[in-house]
Amino acid sequence: MSRGYPHLEMDPVFGVCHAVLEIFFDACFRGETAGIENFPPHGGYIVAANHASHLDPPIVGLHLPRQVCFFARKTLWKPGIPAWWLDAVGCIPVDRDGGTDVAAIKRVMQALKKEKVIILFPEGTRSPDGKLQPPKPGIGFIACRTQVPVVPARVFGSFEAFGKSGKLRLGTPISVTYGKPLLPSDYDDPSAGKERYPRAAEKIMAAIATLEPPQVTVV
Repeated sequence: MSRGYPHLEMDPVFGVCHAVLEIFFDACFRGETAGIENFPPHGGYIVAANHASHLDPPIVGLHLPRQVCFFARKTLWKPGIPAWWLDAVGCIPVDRDGGTDVAAIKRVMQALKKEKVIILFPEGTRSPDGKLQPPKPGIGFIACRTQVPVVPARVFGSFEAFGKSGKLRLGTPISVTYGKPLLPSDYDDPSAGKERYPRAAEKIMAAIATLEPPQVTVV
């Protein structure tokens, strides 16, 4: 990994988008970041974050020094540029109509083997009021199946900047805190039976809830 220019180690389209978005978000939503030292130096891992805004995925991903994979609804793969762009940046199509999406799980496993990072939002959808919501068992299922470290992350300010029913407010600070990685032994209990995945999801969400906003840097 190029320490000063991580974009050079990413797939071309993703690297360009990462660099452009980094400049845009630094200018429009300048906030603080804490816990970058908690990213595992090697191997694939999951970042699990709260979700209050459409701004959360790029904000969480921009601080990571490695290529990131996001989930996206299969219905977004429209013919032409949309499908090309989603494939080019490595998005993983997922069926949200119910059931277990085996193809998506396989792509997650492949991405992790290539030491990429998967960003997931345990709440499943954006919070209606900015407060943390109960997690869906899906995050527990994926974490337990992949057996990789899970880095909890909490975004502060994104609801105020662009909430579910609000307007985009440029200039609103958005900060992110990344917690210490949870190892499989921290979140997975194979003896829990049917409660295995819901309990893992609850443990991951609890770790997110404990994170505090970064300290404001005084210049």
